Amino acid sequence: MSVTLKPKNEITIPKSIRRKAGIKHGDQFDFRVSGRVISIIPKLSPDELQDESEIRDPKIRAIIREGFQEFLDGKTRPAEMLQKELEKTAQTQAAPKSSASQRRRKA
Repeated sequence: MSVTLKPKNEITIPKSIRRKAGIKHGDQFDFRVSGRVISIIPKLSPDELQDESEIRDPKIRAIIREGFQEFLDGKTRPAEMLQKELEKTAQTQAAPKSSASQRRRKA
C-alpha cells in the first residue's frame, strides 16, 4: 500500500495497516532511520519488556523448546485435567497438616 506525503509533512498510516499491525489509539513508537528507510517500532509496556528479556534468556528458551517438543510428542493434557490434578495435590498437602493440628489440640 502506498501513501502520499501531505503538505503538513505528516504521513498517515492507513487503517487497514494499523489493524493488521495491532496498533491502537495511544500506542507509542520509536522511529529509526537508515538511509531512506524509516522503521516504526512500538514501545513495549513494562510487562512486554519483561517478556522480551525472558524470551532472550537461554535457560527460558530451553524450557520453551522442551515444552514444545513434549507437545509435538503428544505429551499434553486438557487444562481441566491439569486443574483437577492441582486441586488433588493441594488437598493431599493440606490433609496431613490438619491431622497434625488436631493431634496438638487433643494433647
